[in-house]
Amino acid sequence: MPARDLQEQLNTLREQLEQNPPLTEAERADLHELMQQIELELELETKTQDSSLSDNVNLAVERFELEHPTLAGTLRNIVQALGNMGI
Repeated sequence: MPARDLQEQLNTLREQLEQNPPLTEAERADLHELMQQIELELELETKTQDSSLSDNVNLAVERFELEHPTLAGTLRNIVQALGNMGI
C-alpha cells in the first residue's frame, strides 16, 4: 500500500504543477527531476538505506514552504510515503 500512496502523492504534485503556480523555470525543473527520481524508485521498488532521495524531497519542502505551501504539503506527504516504504 505505501507504493500506491506514494503514487497518489506524485499524481497530486503533478496536478498542482499543471495549474502553473508561479515558479521559476529552475524550480519547476528541480521538481520534475525530483519526481523522476521518485518514479524510478517506485519502478525499482527497492528498499535502500540510502536516504538521499528523502533528503532531496525534504530540501524541496524547505525551499517551497513559504511561497508555495500547497506544494510543500504534498512534498511532505511524499516524504512520509517514502518513509513508510523504508526509503
